[in-house]
Amino acid sequence: MPISKLDSLVEQGTETIKKTLKRSVGLAGVVIISLSAMLPGIFVTPTFAAEIMGAGIWLAFIVAAAVVLPAAISKAELASGMPSSGGSYVYLERTYGPMIGTISGLGLWASFLLKSGFALIGFSAYFIAVTTYFEIDMEMLVLSMSALVLITIVNILGVKKVKAIQTPVLLVTLGMLLVTCVAAFFSDDFDGGRPFKAAFDTDLWTLAETSAFVFVAYAGVTKVAAIGGEVKDPEKNLPAGMLLSLLIATVLYALIAYLMMAAIPGTWWEVDGKIVENPIFVFAEHVAGTEFGIFAAIISVLAMISMALAGILASSRFLFAMGQDKLLPPALERVHEKYETPHWPIIITGVAMGLAIFFVPLKDVVKLASGFKIMIFIMINTCVIILRQTSDRHDWNPSYKGALYPFMQLWGILAGLFLIYFIGDKAFIGASAAIVAGLLTYYLYGWKHAKIKKTPFHSFIGRDFKGRDD
Repeated sequence: MPISKLDSLVEQGTETIKKTLKRSVGLAGVVIISLSAMLPGIFVTPTFAAEIMGAGIWLAFIVAAAVVLPAAISKAELASGMPSSGGSYVYLERTYGPMIGTISGLGLWASFLLKSGFALIGFSAYFIAVTTYFEIDMEMLVLSMSALVLITIVNILGVKKVKAIQTPVLLVTLGMLLVTCVAAFFSDDFDGGRPFKAAFDTDLWTLAETSAFVFVAYAGVTKVAAIGGEVKDPEKNLPAGMLLSLLIATVLYALIAYLMMAAIPGTWWEVDGKIVENPIFVFAEHVAGTEFGIFAAIISVLAMISMALAGILASSRFLFAMGQDKLLPPALERVHEKYETPHWPIIITGVAMGLAIFFVPLKDVVKLASGFKIMIFIMINTCVIILRQTSDRHDWNPSYKGALYPFMQLWGILAGLFLIYFIGDKAFIGASAAIVAGLLTYYLYGWKHAKIKKTPFHSFIGRDFKGRDD
C-alpha cells in the first residue's frame, strides 16, 4: 500500500476517533444518571404544589407520572432504534428534518442548562439552614459559581467521573429520604387519613393544575437518552433504565409527598405569607430532630448540585449532536483526545449557565422552559407514530417496541396538550422563543451545511421531496 494512502487512512481513523464517544455506561449507570436528574424535584416542588392543592399532592405526582409514561415509552423505543448522543434532538431531526431538529436541539439545550442553573441557586434555602445552624457566613453566589466550575471540569473529565460522583450522592440521598419516611410513621402528629382525604376532596381542575406544575419533576427521566452514544448495549439498557428510573421516582415522589403531609399538621408549607422553600429539611427536622434535619439539608444541597452535574452532561450532548449533523460549527463535534468527551460543548454550556445565574430571572425562565419540555414530549410521541407508519419505507425496526401502540402515544399527546393549557401563555412564549432562535440558526448556518434528505415525516404526509446530499 502506498505510504500516502496509508497516511490518509490513518488520518481518517484518527478523525473518526475524535468524533466518537466511548460506550462506558451500563444499566446501573443509566438509572443513576436518570434518577440524579429527577430526584432533586422532590426537594422543591411539594410546598409550591401544596399551595395549589393542599395536602393531597401525592395524587398529583401519580397523575403527572401517568402523563410522562407515554413519552418515556416512546423515547425508550426511539433510543433503542437510534442509540446515539443527542436524545430528543436526534429523534426529531431524523423524523422531521434538520429545521425542526435545530429548533428542538437549541430549545432543549437552553431548557436543560436553565434548569441546571436554577438547581445551583435553588439550594439556597437548604444551605441557609445549614449556615445558620453552624453560624457560618458565606456568599451564595460564590458557592453557586464554584460548584458550576467544579461540575464543568468533572464533565470534561468524562462520564465515568460523573457517575463516580453521582453514585454515592444518590445512594446517600435515597438512604436519607427512606429514613425520613420511616421516622414519619413514629411522629406524634402522624395522620395517615389526612393526605388521602385531601386528595379526593380536590376538584378535577385543581388536580390537573397541580399535576401540570409537578410534571417538571419528572423531566429528567428521559434526560439520559441524550448520552445514548455512551451507553453500552443501548438497545436494552436505555429502555430498561428509563422505565425503571421512572417507576422508582414515581413511588418515591408519591410516598414522600404522602408521608410529609401525614406527619406535619396544618398548612405548614406557608409561613407569614411566604412558601417554604426547603420542604425536605422541614420534614426531616419535624420527624427526626434538628440534627437530622441539618444532615438532610446538606444532602439536599449535594443532590441539587448532582442534578446540575447531570444537566451539563445531557445539555452539552445536544450541541455535540448538532455539530455532527452540520447544523452547528464542526468544532462542536470534536472529542477530547485524552478524556474522550465533547469538551467545547461542555465549556460553552458551563459558560452559558454561569451567565444565566448572573443575569437571568431563572424562576420565570424555568417556567418557560417547562412549557417547551412538555411540547417536546408531545412531539416525541408523534415521532413513534410517524416512524411506525412509515417503517416499510424507512426501515424502522428497533429491538424494543413500546406496548399499547398507538393508544399510549395518543394519550401522551392529548394529556400533554391538556397540561399546556394549565401552564398558560408562558408555555407558548417559551416555545416561540425557541422557534425564532432555531429558525435563525438554521437559515443562517445549518441550511448551507446540513444534508437535506427525505424524512419519515415527508413520507407520512405523502409529500414529494428532492433531497440534497452535498
